[in-house]
Amino acid sequence: MYSRLALLVVRFRVPILIATALMLLASGAFGVSVLDRLKGGGLTDPASESTVAAARLADDFAAGPDNLVLLVHARTGTIDDRAVVTEATKLATALAAEPGVSNVVSYWGQHVPQLRSSDRTSALILARVGGEETEALHRLAELKPRYEGARDAIEVRTTGPLEIQRDIEAQIQEDLPKAEGVAMSITLILLVFIFGTVVAASLPILVGLIAIVATLGGLRLMTEFTDVSVFALNLTTALGIALGIDYTLLVVARYREELAAGRAPHDAVVRTVCTAGRTIVFSGATVAVSLSALMVFPQFFFRSFAYAGMGVTLVAVLASIVVLPALLAVLGHRVEKLSVRRRGRSAHATEPGRRWYRLAHLVMRHPVLVAAPVVLVLLLLAVPFGRVQFGLIDHNVLPTGAQSRQVSEEISRDFPGEQTAALHVVVADAGDEAGYRTVLAGYAARLSGLTDVSRVETVTGIYAGGKQVASAPAAITYATATGVRLLVVPTVDPMSAAAGDLVRRVRDTPVAAPLTHRLVGGQAAELVDAKDSVGAHVPWALGLIAVVTFVLLFLMLGSVVLPLKAILLNLLSLTALYGTMVWIFQDGHLSSLLGFTPTGYLSIAIPVLMFCMAFGLSMDYEVFLMSRIKEEYARSGDNKEAVARGLQRTAGLITASAAVMAIVFAAFATSGVVLIKMFGLGVLLAVLVDALVIRSALVPAFMKLMGDANWWAPRPLSALHRRFGLHEHEPQPEDRKEQELTRV
Repeated sequence: MYSRLALLVVRFRVPILIATALMLLASGAFGVSVLDRLKGGGLTDPASESTVAAARLADDFAAGPDNLVLLVHARTGTIDDRAVVTEATKLATALAAEPGVSNVVSYWGQHVPQLRSSDRTSALILARVGGEETEALHRLAELKPRYEGARDAIEVRTTGPLEIQRDIEAQIQEDLPKAEGVAMSITLILLVFIFGTVVAASLPILVGLIAIVATLGGLRLMTEFTDVSVFALNLTTALGIALGIDYTLLVVARYREELAAGRAPHDAVVRTVCTAGRTIVFSGATVAVSLSALMVFPQFFFRSFAYAGMGVTLVAVLASIVVLPALLAVLGHRVEKLSVRRRGRSAHATEPGRRWYRLAHLVMRHPVLVAAPVVLVLLLLAVPFGRVQFGLIDHNVLPTGAQSRQVSEEISRDFPGEQTAALHVVVADAGDEAGYRTVLAGYAARLSGLTDVSRVETVTGIYAGGKQVASAPAAITYATATGVRLLVVPTVDPMSAAAGDLVRRVRDTPVAAPLTHRLVGGQAAELVDAKDSVGAHVPWALGLIAVVTFVLLFLMLGSVVLPLKAILLNLLSLTALYGTMVWIFQDGHLSSLLGFTPTGYLSIAIPVLMFCMAFGLSMDYEVFLMSRIKEEYARSGDNKEAVARGLQRTAGLITASAAVMAIVFAAFATSGVVLIKMFGLGVLLAVLVDALVIRSALVPAFMKLMGDANWWAPRPLSALHRRFGLHEHEPQPEDRKEQELTRV
């Protein structure tokens, strides 16, 4: 299959390159508008109670969580001064009259004491901007200039979930070009020294560009049918560059090796596709499988990373085994043009040197002494993960200079309760108004008496401390023909463990007839449901990754021992990575150096994303190394020598690839959005640990301990591999026509 593909690529090299250029132009033109169609959020399970509650709020009450908050500050005096009251009341009235704006509640209109700061110099106006996320964001962009800023007696600043989302998207748009520019610039310089020539160094950038542009076009198409997260852009760029470098290193190194062996350029291309191309296909399959596990989760945030990751991997593989070989067939020996090597050094020197060979033998002479302390250190690094706490994306992911974060922190500090983090309780009633009002009042009073509750609002009034303290705001619809709703405003951070406990206590508080079918939603409820959903789906995702990875590695290696070894070593390095992320981002170590504010929790998305991404890239290196070890073992039958030769042949490539990947992900770790910073730093550490520790130390040590048992498989599976497995072989043209094609 690979031989025939390579022959076709060589024959139709020019049409392939022309078609690729046209595809890039079309994908770029179509995908340029993708950013306007991407969405924030996406961590809620569509079937969860909190999501169903949000749908009921929207359908039955034309309402939802307050997503716009105006912090009104008195420029002089207090918020009860006549001039302040007059201007603030006009402001709230004008906002309530805006099309698409509902649920406007203010301190001056409803006289709710919790909407007033403790020093009486500030107060809040809460509102909801309706419509889909994109529509609501555009509407906010129109409203903000009209309501924000200084007036005669007051100064107004905005925040709220909608403004926070807008700031996150703006920060990503600002960070992404910077990260790409820094990564591309440093990467190109490093690639020139790795490849030794400017022409060869430009090839990874080309492959990465093809993968990124084509994937953006694919994501733009996906937005026509489903929601796609704005964070998918970062994965597309980082993974496109990383795989472009990874695969091009392997292809060009093998191509040079074949040239050095005396093959003509076109024959070298054919041999390269049949060897390195095969490895790349398996590598791409393992990366795609790891990322495809995200499809198990119902949240579109995770699915978006699957769309982007699988798409960019597929394109990178195709570009590496079709477009890149076609370009090499055109370039021939000109791939060595514009060399930066010292005169006298061979342009075809692809072996990393005897040091890797000697290192492998050193490790295999003392496998236990090497492996034991390395495993112990990795296990110690994993310990902090035992105290991990999870949260959702909120204002804390923004840089400290972002206004929406500053205002949110000021509200949390100066106002009683978490004003924008109310729990929304939706209950159905039997239609007996007098009966349900009495029951509802008692239910609201009980909820207001719960620990960590600031107040409860519903149609019968506002309750605090187990009793009614004010009448219900007339501007809000609390009851319809199908049911009633209550707002439970907490006093604790919605991302805290106390908030999760409050959600469970609210859900456990009994409600009497005629009130039935209670649903509890809101930010804290979303976090509880997200944890439950992710926890329920993680075993399926892990199982899918483990089973399919095992099958792929078995088909390549013909062993059941080596796939198990690969999976266990990757899990070991990943648990160490998780512990490190908790130590840095949850506990706050190195926060000053890395430029973030610790929040005491990790985003619930991070462990899942880092597992799939880091596991895939680790298996990428595993395939590179083990395919070459297998090739050497098939040639010599000596396990120890095969490991040393395999490491000698691939360790330099893996180290170079890891160095370049580290630069790429380090650039993304400079993002002002903590979620992107965490993702970039996490994958950076995973790549370095895998390349420098797992591949160079633990793999040789464990393969020496297992000896020839590394290649063992039960007899039925061995027969299965002989029939269906993939084997290295020299491509042999089957007829005169194919021989002619190799000379084209």
